Amino acid sequence: MEFLQDHYAVKNELLLILISVILGLLIGAEREYRNKSAGLRTFILVCFGSCLFTILSIKIGVANPDRLAANIITGIGFLGAGVIFKGENKIEGITTATTIWATASIGMAVGSGYVYFSLLGTALVLVILSALTYLQNFIDNYHKIREYRISVTASGDVKHCEEMFRNHHLKYLMIKQQYTQGNLTVIWRLTGKGTHHEDLMKNLVDDPKIIAYQF
Repeated sequence: MEFLQDHYAVKNELLLILISVILGLLIGAEREYRNKSAGLRTFILVCFGSCLFTILSIKIGVANPDRLAANIITGIGFLGAGVIFKGENKIEGITTATTIWATASIGMAVGSGYVYFSLLGTALVLVILSALTYLQNFIDNYHKIREYRISVTASGDVKHCEEMFRNHHLKYLMIKQQYTQGNLTVIWRLTGKGTHHEDLMKNLVDDPKIIAYQF
């Protein structure tokens, strides 16, 4: 009888591990499709590893099963920090890092036997990553913030830039100036609709007073 119980327990645990791999695959496929720094294999291993560690914590730490599971969160924190990096104008990889953290929680839910919670969690993660991207893009198109590095020939052309921004209905803020051998480079923070930014870039290319620009 005890043998049958152990056999059933092993089959149940193997099923939980398989479920964790499938759920990690679903989230990883979405990240891989968007060509993020952490992709398919990373999320499968995160979900599988969290599930296995949780099962082991329940089996090994009979008196205090939360000790091993609690350290999963610490380990995931170090892993998530590895995918965060600083771009030119903003911090990149935060969404991927938080997705790794959420995937670990899903793996822990599977390992604890809360399969329905893990299925709901996976569905919510996919909705947040996929469906809400369209909402984010919609908001971004109406309130896009960019930093432009614009080089002009003389200090008087700064007023010319300000007038150009106003003509394109963009709010502007001067962040930094740098003068080098007759050329003035100014970093501007511009806020406005995405279409207004596109029109501005066309104007910057054709304007003879603009030496170079970058955003």
